[in-house]
Order: sequence, then structure tokens, then C-alpha cells
Amino acid sequence: MIRVLLADDHAMFRSGMRAVLDTQADFECVGEAADGREAVAQAAELRPDVAVLDVRMPKLDGLAATEAIMSAPGNDTRVLVLTTYDSDEYVYRALRAGASGFLLKSLAPEELVSAMRVAARGDALIDPTVTRRLVSTFATSIEPAAAEPAELERLTSREREVLLLVADASSNAEIAAHLHVGEETVKTHVSRILAKLGLRDRVHAVVYAYRNGLVGGR
Repeated sequence: MIRVLLADDHAMFRSGMRAVLDTQADFECVGEAADGREAVAQAAELRPDVAVLDVRMPKLDGLAATEAIMSAPGNDTRVLVLTTYDSDEYVYRALRAGASGFLLKSLAPEELVSAMRVAARGDALIDPTVTRRLVSTFATSIEPAAAEPAELERLTSREREVLLLVADASSNAEIAAHLHVGEETVKTHVSRILAKLGLRDRVHAVVYAYRNGLVGGR
């Protein structure tokens, strides 16, 4: 069962999403919050698997709330940030705060539910309309480290190749086609890369790759 916290200052959006979740056998909406402070408090108390936070909320915005949730000791909650605005600044801040995904509210309800499932199983996602532009933003906004970190030596040559493709915003299907392997093999490679590098999810693998000069040039 995937336990979800919904945080949005619009009661109709919360009730609509809760109604959708109630139709899904594998979901349970364990709480609702109307502002960012309430979202942080409920996340600490309820320990949901996924917290869905609107960017614009009173008292504490969704990005600050994400930072607070992700920095709490022992936190296991995955955060999805929702917004009506397709803004590079929002995306970048959300990911730097530790969010597992950034999605537009214009997505169909079934797509939002699918995104929650993706986040709950430890993967990460960004709305496809902003993914590749975000990667371009990383290339120009992150100053790479002076030298490659030692943990990169733990990667096999194939894992390093997969990491570069992940950093290029390639999906598992695209990576599989490029390498002529199955998607399950790609998922295994990605899981091992994240474990070896101590990364939370594939979105943060993108940040890691740019920050350490693996792509985008030094």
C-alpha cells in the first residue's frame, strides 16, 4: 500500500486527487495539508511514502517545505512537487531541495497517480516537457568539481556509460535501445549506479554527473 500526503491550498484539488486515489487499490491518502507548515508537520507525524506538494502554498511554499521534509532525520518520504508554472527556477530549486519529481498540474489524474507510483518505488521523474531543458540548465548553472570523485572508480565501464545516458535525460527505453539490451537490464544498471554513488534517484544522478564534470565539459 502506497501512503500519500496531499498538500495544496486549494481544497478542490485535494479532494479531487483524494477521490482519484480512493479508486486505486494500492493507494491510501493518509493526510491532507492546506499550507507548507502543515505539510511538514504531517510528513513528520504520518511518515507517508509520497508527499505531493504544490509549489505555491501559504505560510511555507512547496520548495521550502520540500527542503524541511527531506532534511528531517530518518526521512523516507519521497516528494513530488506540482505546479501550474513551467519554470526552470522552480524545477531546479525543487530538485536541489531533494524532490523526486517535478510535474505540471495539467497532467491527467491517471498520469499523476502513475508518477506517485514511480516515486514510491524509488525512481524519479520530471514532466517530459521540461526534462531536456532542465538538463541544459544544469550544464550552464552547475560549476563542476575540480576532479572526479573517488567513488566513480566503483563503476564498471557499462555503468559509467549508462550514467552518461541518464545525465542526457534518456529514458530507460531509450537507453535500452541505444545499448541493445533489455529495459530490466538498464534498471539493474541504474540501481547499481545509485547504490555505488550513494544517490537518492536518477534525477540526482543528473545533478551528480554535471557537478562532477562527466558531461557538459569542465
